[in-house]
Amino acid sequence: VQLQASGGGLVQAGGSLRLSCASSGRTFGTHATGWFRQAPGKEREFVAARSSGGGITYYADSVKGRFTIARDNAKNTVYLQMSSLKPEDTAVYYCAASGVSSSTLRAGVVDYWGQGTQVTVSS
Repeated sequence: VQLQASGGGLVQAGGSLRLSCASSGRTFGTHATGWFRQAPGKEREFVAARSSGGGITYYADSVKGRFTIARDNAKNTVYLQMSSLKPEDTAVYYCAASGVSSSTLRAGVVDYWGQGTQVTVSS
């Protein structure tokens, strides 16, 4: 599974962005997918995850109610819709996939990483 993230950019606080992560692998539909982020000087942290079937989702407390993870298995793509963005959301965002489950992905057990996409939120 190869993952290609896109959609990052510069946005003002309160604005929205949608990140996309496209997979070139044929097994995308059997993998849980998610997003992590890493701010300057900080460790990479979990943001959101969705099960392979799409029925189970997890969110970090810091983004709950503002971010939504969605996936389109027909397009082999996972999305992260980000709203009400805050300066503290500024980070490099990475998509990830796990062949085990969305809960293990949330715990940081990742089989595949995509390259990062920069999100910068100005105050």
